[in-house]
Amino acid sequence: MDILIRALITFVVVFLVLYLVNMLPIDGRAKQIVRVIVIIIGVLSLLGYLVNF
Repeated sequence: MDILIRALITFVVVFLVLYLVNMLPIDGRAKQIVRVIVIIIGVLSLLGYLVNF
């Protein structure tokens, strides 16, 4: 159950960071790069939780 809570929190944090990145006044290319980096970090974090399962 603890892993499920951590995964849910990670998902919410990634979603929130992606929303905040979308609000930044930077050009589209930089936003796309930041989005990809945030998604990769989120997926790696979720995979880390699953490996510990």
